[in-house]
Amino acid sequence: MNPLFRLPRLSARFIPVWQRNYLVWKKLAIPSILGNLADPMLYMLGLGYGLGSLLPDVGGMPYLTFLAAGTVAYSTMNAATFEVLYSSFSRMHVQRTWDAILNAPMTLDDVMLGELTWAASKSLLSGVAILAVIWGLGLYGNFWMSLWIIPVVALVGFCFGGMGLVMNAVSPSYDFFLYYFTLVITPMVLLCGVFFPVSQLPAAVQGVSAWLPLTHAIDLARPLVVGNIPDNIALHVIALLVYGSLGYIVALALTRRRLLK
Repeated sequence: MNPLFRLPRLSARFIPVWQRNYLVWKKLAIPSILGNLADPMLYMLGLGYGLGSLLPDVGGMPYLTFLAAGTVAYSTMNAATFEVLYSSFSRMHVQRTWDAILNAPMTLDDVMLGELTWAASKSLLSGVAILAVIWGLGLYGNFWMSLWIIPVVALVGFCFGGMGLVMNAVSPSYDFFLYYFTLVITPMVLLCGVFFPVSQLPAAVQGVSAWLPLTHAIDLARPLVVGNIPDNIALHVIALLVYGSLGYIVALALTRRRLLK
C-alpha cells in the first residue's frame, strides 16, 4: 500500500501535542473565549428577542429557544473550524511548529490527532458557554436532559475538526479558507435548521440538508434543550463520527503528500 494512504497509527503520543496547544492557548484564554462567544451570542439574543417577539412558536417552542438550540451546534462548528484552519495552518505552514515536533520521536499521525482533539476540546468550551447562557435564561426544558448536550458538543467539534483538517492540508494560504466558509460552512448554516425549520425548505433542498453534518448535530441538540430524547440517535452519532473520522484520514493522507514534496 502507498504509505501516503495507509490507515492512521494511533498512540497516546498525541497527548503532548494537545498539551502544547493548551499551554499556548491558556495565555490568551479569556479573549479567545469571548471572541468565540460574541458572534453566536449576538445572533441568539438579537434575532431571538428581536425577531422572536414577532413570531409564534417555531417547532413547538418559543423562537428564542429554537434559535438557542441551533446556536449551540453552530458555535461549536465555527470554533472547531477556525481552530483547525487558521491556528493549525499557522503551526504547520507559517510557524513550522509541526516540523519541530516531528524532529522528536513523533509521527504526523500523532501531531494531527493532537490537533484534532485540541480543536474538539476548544470547541467544547464554545458550546458549553452557549449552553450556560441557555441555562441562565431558563430556555431549557429539563436541566438533567440538557447535560447530554455536552457530549454532543464534543462530537460536533470532532466532526468539524476532522473536516477542516482536509482544507488545512490543501490550502496554500489563509485566503483559501474563504472558499471553504463560502461554499461549505455558510450553506450549512442556512440549510440545516439553525435559524428556521428545515421543513420550510423545498423538498429537494431538504434531501440535501439531511446529509449535511450540521443537520445531524442540530437534530441531536435541539430536542435535548427542550427536554426530549432525540429521534434516530444512533444515526446522527454515527454520521458525525463518520464525517470526522473520514476527514481525519483524508487530511492525514493529503498532509503526508504535502510535507513529503
